[in-house]
Amino acid sequence: MLNLMLLFGGASQSGQQNGANNFSGLIMLLLVFVVMYFFMIRPQLKKQKEAQKFRNELKKGDKVITIGGLHGKIIEVTDNTVVLEADKDIHLTFEKSAIASLANTQSEKKA
Repeated sequence: MLNLMLLFGGASQSGQQNGANNFSGLIMLLLVFVVMYFFMIRPQLKKQKEAQKFRNELKKGDKVITIGGLHGKIIEVTDNTVVLEADKDIHLTFEKSAIASLANTQSEKKA
């Protein structure tokens, strides 16, 4: 039990040692936050910016795939939505956030 108290700074020999324990604990906490930022938060923010840029660049005539797997051609674009033509005379309205990617036109040419 005494070892646990020494580990967490609960019991120390002197005031200077207690202050050093608190300072080293603060440095470790800061280090953990910095590592989490560079390995988790920063890449996620970069991904979100790329997705927003992709959605803002959508234009009429693009062939896209939705997050649900629907393939279609964009026939109209507004601020928040796109209208897709899934087949002749079948027009569906989707949020821009539901567009996953552009359809691979290379594989369509081979088929």
